[in-house]
Amino acid sequence: MAPKVLVSDKLSETAVQIFRDRGIDVDFQPDLGKDKDALLAVIGQYDGLAIRSATKVTEKIIAAADNLKVVARAGIGVDNVDIPAASRKGIIVMNTPFGNSITTAEHAISMMMAVARQIPEANASTHAGKWEKSRFMGVELTNKTLGVIGAGNIGSIVIDRAQGLRMKVIAYDPFLSEERATEIGAEKVDLDTLLKRADFISLHVPLTDQTRNILSAENLAKTRTGVRIVNCARGGLIDEAALAEMLQSGHVAGAALDVFAVEPATDNPLFNLPNVVCTPHLGASTTEAQENVALQVAEQMSDYLLTGAVQNALNMPSVTAEEAKIMGPWIKLAGHLGNFIGQMTDEPIKAINILYDGEASEMNLSALTAAVVAGIMKPANPDVNMVSAPVMAKERGVQISTTKQDQSGAFEGYIKVTVVTPERERSIAGTVFSDGKPRFIQIKGINIDAEVGAHMVYTTNEDVPGIIGALGQTMGGHGVNIANFTLGRSTRHGEAIALLYVDEPVPATALDALKATGLFRQVKSLTFDVAG
Repeated sequence: MAPKVLVSDKLSETAVQIFRDRGIDVDFQPDLGKDKDALLAVIGQYDGLAIRSATKVTEKIIAAADNLKVVARAGIGVDNVDIPAASRKGIIVMNTPFGNSITTAEHAISMMMAVARQIPEANASTHAGKWEKSRFMGVELTNKTLGVIGAGNIGSIVIDRAQGLRMKVIAYDPFLSEERATEIGAEKVDLDTLLKRADFISLHVPLTDQTRNILSAENLAKTRTGVRIVNCARGGLIDEAALAEMLQSGHVAGAALDVFAVEPATDNPLFNLPNVVCTPHLGASTTEAQENVALQVAEQMSDYLLTGAVQNALNMPSVTAEEAKIMGPWIKLAGHLGNFIGQMTDEPIKAINILYDGEASEMNLSALTAAVVAGIMKPANPDVNMVSAPVMAKERGVQISTTKQDQSGAFEGYIKVTVVTPERERSIAGTVFSDGKPRFIQIKGINIDAEVGAHMVYTTNEDVPGIIGALGQTMGGHGVNIANFTLGRSTRHGEAIALLYVDEPVPATALDALKATGLFRQVKSLTFDVAG
């Protein structure tokens, strides 16, 4: 059955056609997002939900979305999606951060020019029949210092355009390296230095706990007299009341804002102040940008629903279509390794340690780690997936660590998972052979070579004669056919393990009969999802 997608906000017909052309069953209802009750009534039918800003994907909507796998926002802001609730339910949340980057950056430059030359006020005055040439004395941008807070995709485009205007650019961004700063032509500085030196400040960061009110009253007081401030990023980054006071005192010479703490903004302390330029969140409002993000969201959702490729996800590691093809077997292996330990472990888990060796260490480790954690959590939480598992582990205080190393043995690459509980450590390692099939290659430090089957039996025992006979006779006596059989031991007469790949689920009577022989320290029936 084809995946089913609901488009509940206005998307272009070209974007909707992409879904159809890719074989997606798409339901285009562009006004449905405005009616939360109507959306609540139908959301359970859909695998995907494509939105803009009108649809509010609340915790209540998510709770009713029994089949939903992905929510994708045509645009960068996802304030209208309850991401924690989506993550707990295993729903991927995507945005399209690059489709409107140029448009937003151009708007910031336009706003900077408008406030530098007081263009809106001069325009209104001239339309009113006045000729107040001497009233509107502006400043040049050339040779002025622009302080960019946030040097990501949009911020770097603003930096590029500012250099074309012959401005000096300084940038504050905790994630900006010296090498990247040099590459984009900005001087990397701390926030206090930026505030003290900048003639213009332009904000290009998301709204988080760390960035909320980044231009607080205290920080605004650190700016140089005559500074002009531009915000085309998110509302809430500036203390609007404090900015209004500084504009009125003359410390801040001007401000240009496209975003506000409360939107729609119908009343604001910055309204009607001289040399404050305001626009109604127009950063992404060009024909090109609206079309770009619509097409991008359709392609991203289709790729995920049809191939498993994850792009621009906010609550899961991204996996490109190319990575999905190469990593598919490794992601399955990671899940199987985690699932083995999850089925073997009844006590609380304190830590999960994952070693990536050789070929595996060069892959998308975030995705592989998410698959391991999902596998571990799945026996106790059957609905868990790569989205919800890391959230669940964090909520339980599980420490997750990863290590990578160059090829160290006979295999081109492998993954080893170790789980730490208050009572013990348990480890398993596996690899993917050239046939694309995952294999278990080590359990408890004992080397083996076992295919992964839908139904398996795991036993531990002392290395003594009669084990194979007891396994075969007991399984046969209970009608269980052994498809494959793997043995391993630490040393002669030391600890030994057996892993049986059987055709059908093993009845409890067969497991009890094995335990009754007295030959086995541990007997465990295991199941794995090997479909696809």
